This record gives sequence, C-alpha cells and structure tokens, in this order.
Amino acid sequence: MVELSFLRAWTASMEGSNVPINIDIRYILRRGDSGFYSYAIFDRPDEGFPGVEVDQIRFVYKLLKDRFSYMALSSTRQRTMPTMRDRETGQILAYPEAVLLTKPSNPQFRGEVDDKYQYSCENSENNVHGWISLQPDEPVGFWIITPSNEFRNGGPIKQDLTSHVGPFTLSMFVSTHYAGKEVTMSFQQGDTYKKVFGPVFVYLNSASISDDPLSLWSDAINQLSKEVKAWPYDFPLSPDYFPPDQRGIVLGRLLVQDWCVKGGRLQYANNAYVGLALPGDAGSWQKESKGYQFWTQADSKGYFAIKNVVPGDYNLYAWVPGFIGDYKYNSTITITPGGVIKLDQLVYSPPRNGPTIWEIGIPDRTAVEFYVPDPYPTLMNKLYTEQRKDKFRQYGLWERYSDMYPNEDLVYTVGVNKYNRDWFYAHVTRNMGNKTYEPTTWQIIFEHRNDIIEGNYTLQLALASAADAELQVRFNDPSVYPAHFGTGPIGGDNAIARHGIHGLHRLYSIDVPSHHFVKGKNIIYLRQSRAINQFQGVMYDYIRLERPPNSTN
Repeated sequence: MVELSFLRAWTASMEGSNVPINIDIRYILRRGDSGFYSYAIFDRPDEGFPGVEVDQIRFVYKLLKDRFSYMALSSTRQRTMPTMRDRETGQILAYPEAVLLTKPSNPQFRGEVDDKYQYSCENSENNVHGWISLQPDEPVGFWIITPSNEFRNGGPIKQDLTSHVGPFTLSMFVSTHYAGKEVTMSFQQGDTYKKVFGPVFVYLNSASISDDPLSLWSDAINQLSKEVKAWPYDFPLSPDYFPPDQRGIVLGRLLVQDWCVKGGRLQYANNAYVGLALPGDAGSWQKESKGYQFWTQADSKGYFAIKNVVPGDYNLYAWVPGFIGDYKYNSTITITPGGVIKLDQLVYSPPRNGPTIWEIGIPDRTAVEFYVPDPYPTLMNKLYTEQRKDKFRQYGLWERYSDMYPNEDLVYTVGVNKYNRDWFYAHVTRNMGNKTYEPTTWQIIFEHRNDIIEGNYTLQLALASAADAELQVRFNDPSVYPAHFGTGPIGGDNAIARHGIHGLHRLYSIDVPSHHFVKGKNIIYLRQSRAINQFQGVMYDYIRLERPPNSTN
C-alpha cells in the first residue's frame, strides 16, 4: 500500500488569495484494488487564521469526452448522454445550467433539455454513480463510491450533484445546493477546526468484448456492498482519521405518542430517521455543515443502532415520516472510543394542540404527493419519460402553473378536491409576459359544520421548500393588512428551479383566534407575495387545521 499526501499549509502571505485552511489531500493505492481511495483533511489549527465562508467542498473528475458516453446514477436513472459540444451548440434556457439541445451530434437528443441538476439525489442514496465507456474494444467503467455519509453536510435527505455532461463525476462533501446560504460553513477570526472528508473509492472496472457493457453497473453495485461492509476502513494512515476500534455506537428505541391518534397510545416510530449531529436546536442538523453526522432508520418497531460514530459530543435528533416536527433528545451524548451507549425508551410527542379538523398532504418533508404536471413536450428529458416518480425532475414545470391558472389562482375545497390531483406541487408566481410576474393567492375552503369553539384553533403549516419567498396567511379576509400571519422573507434553497421536490424544511404552528372563523363556509388565503421572477415560491409539505385544545366536537 502507498498513501500519498499533498499538503497545502496556509500562511499569512496567502491571505486574500487562498482559503485560510490547511488542506491535506490524500490518495491511497493498494495492491489488488481496481481503483484508489481519496480523502481530504481540513485544519484550522490556531487562532491566527482569519474568518472565511466555505460554500462547497468536493472532488471533481473530468473524464475523456470521446470515450465515456453512458452515465448511471441508479438502476432506473441511467442512459447514453449528450456531449459538452451538444450543450455548447444548444439554446440556453432560463439559467445557464439548463440547455435545449438544438444541434446535437446524435439526433436522438434533439429537442431535449439537459441540466446537471436533473441528476441530483439525496445524500442517503448518493453512494455510487459514474460513467461507462461503450467503445467496443474494451468497455470500461469509472465510479465514485461513497460508503458513508458521515462527512457530508445537511443530513440524510439533503440533495446534491452526482455526475453530469462533460463527462464529469463529482464527490460532494459540502454544498449549499437545495439549501442556500443558511448551510454555509462560516468561520470567524480565530475559529479552530478539523475534519476528515472521506475516504471515497474511485473504482474502475472493465468487461470483455463479449460481455454486456451495462454489466459494469451491476459490478459497481457489488463493489459498493463490499465498501460499505468494510467501513470504516482500517488502512488510512492519517492520525486524524478514526479507525473502527476508535468509534462508538448508540442503541435505542423511539416511540411516538400523539394524543389525537389511536387514542394517544404509544406507536412504533417505524422508519424514523434517527441521527447524531453537533449540539443545537431540534432540526438544526439540516443546516449543519461543520461537524460529522451519523444517521440510520429505525426498524418497524422503532429500534435503532447508530454505528461507527466518531468520538465527540452530539445531540440525538429524529423525525418520523407521517408526523410533523423534529425530535431532540434532552441530553448531550458523548461518544468515547469503543463506547456503547444504550438509551432508555425514547418518546416523541409531535406538535399537537387539538383534534384534526382537516389535513392536506402527507408529512414527509417533500411535496412529492401533490400534483406534478406533465412537462412541455418540447422541453423534456427523456430519461424521466417513463419514470413517473421522477417527473418532478423535468424542466419548466413551474411555468405550467400559469398555463393552468392564467387568471384565477388555485382554489382547494376540503372534502371535494384531492391533493394529488388538485394541489399544485409548488406555490409559484404567475408569468404575466415580458418577464414580469405577479404574486399568487391560493384558497382553502372548508365548512365548519358545528358552532365555533372559543379559544385558539391551530394551523399547522409545514413547508418542504422556500425560495426567496414570503408567505402570508389570512383567515376569511383576503385584504386585511397586515396579514394574520406572515413568515417574513424566507428561503434560498432554489429547489423549484433545480428540479428538487424539497429543500429545507420549515414548520409553523399558527394560533388562530376563534373569532376569525364562522359556522359554515370559511376560507384560508395563502399568498406568496414576492414576485420578481418565476422561481420564487414555496412547496408545501403538509397543512392541518386543529380545533382548540380540550375540544371534541
């Protein structure tokens, strides 16, 4: 085995020209491996380092453009790709990354849209991707294999780039993609810091002339399984890397108790996301970029095991699909080398003030259950023509709102409309032509059949994404100013433009005094008031109206 270290040590003479971090990039080559391992160590060792903001940390590989033509991200997301030349001769659309291919060298791509953000995926699934050379002399594959997400920022469902036309393939460690500046790594003057990013495995494989070249993808999947089984590796030589015997484990069980569901009985936190991240507020993990994060999903009965945890102080966080809000364990968890921590039975009580009157959507931190329109036939990416669950990755879907609602906005009647058919996936602006846009106001109409109950109703409003938006909420009066509730300016995750079905999650529990409602017909007005461009807006995750506490009728 050989391990190479390329160290760039920062000095005061570099101020203003180089990032004030000591950066050590390592490469490991081992006999018998079909590839190499790489990792990076970032270090700010003393108080003499000036402040800095870091938006991206990544490895990038540019492959031979005349050799690698087939890209694979998953078993369903793979195809022969256009070339960089095809993009250069195409028509730039609403932003430079999105290009309509007008003069491709391969006619099959004519009229398609290519955009690197169409190939993003969540951290938890971003574990192997790359390219295949289909040349008949010897098919070759080039793959990035990431056996752990512990060094990535933003938690398990943060989305990021993978591979794209170039051909490029990336190993993303830190970025603001699908999150915005809220997740930027920010260091003040004198802040010390050290973290190991990786190792990741650059895997190369080949097939004989008689083999199916796509068998290289299956082989890469098999290699991923081997790398995951071997993680954490025991061979990196940096003293800053924590080998298996220097790590700890946390065991426990998470239950959920919602007093308005199943009579308030304890329920298993089935498939709950449970993780360790730097200490902070509940939900802070999704904006956390500096420390390590360790995540798992609980089994069907809520049991979880968080393995291979680097020593340090953490908070334990969780969220449960099907329930709103974030869980945080009330004590700091300190991991020691080789330590095993067995927690008591944990109970999460999600936000709840009263019984449900009605609800829209599914609390899963995405807008995937809502209506995603068909793309424009002239602006399609054929990779997603058959993959209906990935239809949200098509270009230009935001413009379909103006086609469907050219004059009046969306109106949703509880008990009549269906959210998967009648609730547009993104609350966007209306295109008025000539590059002008106007705010849009959606209505939720519902009947309050019984007498109004004194006290505060609660509107639980969960957002899956926000991009330079401001959401105003009004009850039975569309013109009252100021609005009964406003978020203020929020969001920079750009998930609408970048074909994401979610970005950063937000939850607002809005108290609604009972005098705002009447017996009979009621209307809730949701106004997205910022309208400079077509990408401003929000995606909803879930909306629920609750009766006042201690009410049953």
